[in-house]
Amino acid sequence: MKILIIEDEAPAFRRLQQLVLEVIPEAEIVDVIDTVQDSVTWFKTQATPELIFMDIQLADGLSFEIFEETEVNCPVIFTTAFDEYTLKAFKVNSIDYLLKPVKKEELANSLQKLQKLKSTLSNSNESDHKPVIAELLQAFKQNNNPYKSRFLVKLGERLISLSEEEIAYFYAEDGCVLIKTKNEQKFTIDHTLDELEKILDPHVFFRLNRQFIARFQAIEEIHNYFKGKLAVSLSPAWKEHIIISREKAPIFKNWLNS
Repeated sequence: MKILIIEDEAPAFRRLQQLVLEVIPEAEIVDVIDTVQDSVTWFKTQATPELIFMDIQLADGLSFEIFEETEVNCPVIFTTAFDEYTLKAFKVNSIDYLLKPVKKEELANSLQKLQKLKSTLSNSNESDHKPVIAELLQAFKQNNNPYKSRFLVKLGERLISLSEEEIAYFYAEDGCVLIKTKNEQKFTIDHTLDELEKILDPHVFFRLNRQFIARFQAIEEIHNYFKGKLAVSLSPAWKEHIIISREKAPIFKNWLNS
């Protein structure tokens, strides 16, 4: 079985690859892709695989966008960190999903389900898949928001639910991750910045560097820095400029212009 993996986290890819080969030793992983745009290019230039494992949130957007830009004419099993309640609408027809971290037993069950559906899928044509994908996209856009919109934080002895709209930026300091709100309040949260990067809306928040994730409206000023880097001022003000690496600078500029 020729399998394509679309996943932007190296540990998740390695685990998935290991489990697939344990369940189906004869499987061939034909490629691993980590972005929406690279996936679209791949489908336009490569032969269709027999199965795709596809993460929902990729480095440059949601994997559902792939279906809007190109034809995907084979079964897809989504892999995601979201819970079952959020994804009930996505479990349609031949499309299945696995919650991260992927478990071997659940992977085996999904592949067994695929085998049972194989004859139906092999006899279907391109148009047969379109209603399935359309239903998936419609359910996602109308009924589900995959991004975290509230954070439970502690204020003295009280717990309050903080809306993401109140947040200016997240930052790491002294081994903790904190929220800075628009009105300059500060709260500690239990998420890492890597976790936040996956659950925040990428159109609203950007990972500036290892220490900061900032909201678009919190970007106060941007200056060219040496060797192609950028220096960013935040609002509320931080004690110094936030430096964006030369490698990330063009991505940041595209984000500002999107």
